[in-house]
Amino acid sequence: MQSILFIVFLPLIASVIAGLGNKSLGAIPAKVLTTGALFISCALSWPIFISFLGGNAEAAVVPVLKWVQSGNLSFDWELRVDTLTAVMLVVITSVSALVHLYSWGYMSEEPDQPRFFAYLSLFTFAMLMLVTANNLVQMFFGWEGVGLASYLLIGFWFRKPSAGAAAIKAFVVNRVGDLGFMLGIFGVYLVFGTVSIPAILADVGNHAGSTIGFLGYRFDTLTVLAILLFIGAMGKSAQLGLHTWLPDAMEGPTPVSALIHAATMVTAGVFMTCRLSPLFAASPAAMEFVTIVGACTCFFAATIGTTQWDIKRVIAYSTCSQLGYMFFAAGSGAFGAAMFHLFTHAFFKALLFLGAGSVIHAMHHEQDMRYYGALRKKIPLTFYAMMAGTLAITGVGIVDVIGFAGFYSKDSILEAAYGSGTGVGHFAFFAGITAALLTSFYSWRLVFLTFFGKARWSQSEHIQHAVHDDHGHGHDHAHDRHHGHGHDDGTAGYHPHESPLVMLLPLIILSIGAVAAGFVFNHAFVSEGEGEFWKGSLIFSEHLIHAMHGVPMWVKWAPFGVMVTGFLGAIYAYILNPGFPAAFVRVIKPLHTFVYNKWFFDELYNFLFVRPSFALGRLFWKQGDIGIIDRFGPNGAAWVVVQGTGLARRIQSGLLTSYALWMLAGLVAAVSWVLTR
Repeated sequence: MQSILFIVFLPLIASVIAGLGNKSLGAIPAKVLTTGALFISCALSWPIFISFLGGNAEAAVVPVLKWVQSGNLSFDWELRVDTLTAVMLVVITSVSALVHLYSWGYMSEEPDQPRFFAYLSLFTFAMLMLVTANNLVQMFFGWEGVGLASYLLIGFWFRKPSAGAAAIKAFVVNRVGDLGFMLGIFGVYLVFGTVSIPAILADVGNHAGSTIGFLGYRFDTLTVLAILLFIGAMGKSAQLGLHTWLPDAMEGPTPVSALIHAATMVTAGVFMTCRLSPLFAASPAAMEFVTIVGACTCFFAATIGTTQWDIKRVIAYSTCSQLGYMFFAAGSGAFGAAMFHLFTHAFFKALLFLGAGSVIHAMHHEQDMRYYGALRKKIPLTFYAMMAGTLAITGVGIVDVIGFAGFYSKDSILEAAYGSGTGVGHFAFFAGITAALLTSFYSWRLVFLTFFGKARWSQSEHIQHAVHDDHGHGHDHAHDRHHGHGHDDGTAGYHPHESPLVMLLPLIILSIGAVAAGFVFNHAFVSEGEGEFWKGSLIFSEHLIHAMHGVPMWVKWAPFGVMVTGFLGAIYAYILNPGFPAAFVRVIKPLHTFVYNKWFFDELYNFLFVRPSFALGRLFWKQGDIGIIDRFGPNGAAWVVVQGTGLARRIQSGLLTSYALWMLAGLVAAVSWVLTR
């Protein structure tokens, strides 16, 4: 298990060298170093995962160094390797290595490549620290590390105001969640007297039924701790209420979207919930809270995904929705199913993001799907990769026979929610089924708008600029079309081109995961036999597995039914009758406006929090800082000195008679003082 040291620290070393070397090191050495380090980490991670898969490995803890010893509080920096860690290791290193490779092509014209690759590797190191943590403080270190790295990556194009604003928004919203996470960690230490995760989980049973004072009232101890920790997960994993940063994070380069907002950082909350599963499972109220938040998120985000035009934002809301599935699986007690969906989702969502990047690359950085169309013959490999990702996310498959990756993990989650037998579980099931219908619709909508129909490229300003730059007469084309002259085939003289091999290779590898990950690993993640694969790294309910197998047949077939319905709806609306969506939107205009504007969450938060904060800031600045502190502080002292020097200057006239007068006045004053005494 000593290889875990190389897996974790190679990305850090590569990041430091590339970051400090920066332009003096050069783009090629920085790329080779960081990408090479990640591929080595990936190559070392898979054997660990396979050894757990084969039942040949046991959990181990590898010490790194002594860290903190302060009174009763003591913890070391050590790396925990068990099944849960092994799953996360392959997800993080595989996706990150492929994203590094993909970025060679996507960022090839970027002048700041060493900085970009240094940030990517720093992010990967922080994420690996998080998943190998054996105590809550080390987990928090990784938690904040990925927050910092995501801020740097989202705002990578710092000269672009929208990117800077998105980075700050992600940082601030995550801080709100992190306050809950910190309070949870403080509470855990207060109650358990330790931050060691194994010690905490072993002691959970001794605190069942106890109460704790919080906000002036007494509540169930474990419920308070679990909900506070889960608030941290809500921020990091973009759950309803703390989700507003995720779509805006699309301002970063597309490889960043694939790495952070599809496969790794946003799943940190799911990982933490599963790592602390005995603590959560000991509180039914906390489990219900997790289930409700997850179910509401998966439905809410899916509705917004159906209305967006930006290809990356559609996939971003899809991520938000899929994270909701993972949480309501965990809330239903199916922690294995939650991790299974995390595992499969990493492959097909990274594939969809990188595929979208390939489309954007081909379309000269145009992201609006209204200006796509007819691309399947122009960029065929990208088309087939996106098809594989879409078949996986929509859950295409035949019950009890075979299917794509998402089919196995999503169906197991829905069956677990229904099989849990609780009212909250049934609510989550129906929210999940509705979300699955919407997922199928918006995923196929994306495919049809992008790859089918007529070419609509000529209407794009980005592509007009490309034609103008390439041929020097794009303006004339536009001018002719405007006045009805010349032949317009919809292409505006622009010819989309397939991405370079260095970008296509990651798509091909991820496609294999999107197709086969569910079929190959289904039995290990969600199987009978007391959960031998997990070896106690999370709670595995044999009873729930039996309940999942015992659900009615309509529950098993419902995901297939809604998947087909969404597919047929998208075919009708975007292939057979392209005028239908606009006509339908006119009928439901208020509802469409509400959903298109993301349920007005941003506007609501702007009204409730942002504007009052800025108003308070202006008050402190204008009235407090300038009006009081500066006026009576430094500015006031300076005014007194200036007035005093003015008076002294008038006294120092240089006339002997005036000096004699002042001397006489002084003498009179001195004599008067003596006489009065």
